[in-house]
Amino acid sequence: MNADDAFYELQNPQEQVQAYVFDVVRALVPRMNLDELFEQKGEVAKAVLGELEKVMAAYGYNIEHILMVDVIPDASVRKAMNDINAAQRLQLASVYKGEAEKVLLVKKAEAEAEAKYLGGVGVAKQRQAITDGLRENILNFSHKVEGTSA
Repeated sequence: MNADDAFYELQNPQEQVQAYVFDVVRALVPRMNLDELFEQKGEVAKAVLGELEKVMAAYGYNIEHILMVDVIPDASVRKAMNDINAAQRLQLASVYKGEAEKVLLVKKAEAEAEAKYLGGVGVAKQRQAITDGLRENILNFSHKVEGTSA
């Protein structure tokens, strides 16, 4: 087909291309979740290119490349995605906060155990000192008083 035929065959080529693009996108996008769509937007562009090449070649147009700049979901979908992201971050923050509280409790328990141990050591040394003092007093007493033994 030559350029004259292409000019007279299509009333508005831009609208025709847009309609074919929308058809391909509407056929592919519902089969993907949003994450897949973001990951595979290059594949969607290839599918649109393939369809446009087939259809528009009949009218004398040669489609070289399709540029899919961005995927822009509806505002409510974006809000839901942001809410999910915020909830995930809050959940992760709670996990970290819980872990930090756990570490604090463990350290506090370890400190209390160490304090009790050291307190016990102190009491034992105190009792030993009392016993040593009593023994020394008894020995001194027995040396000073005739007829007593220790």
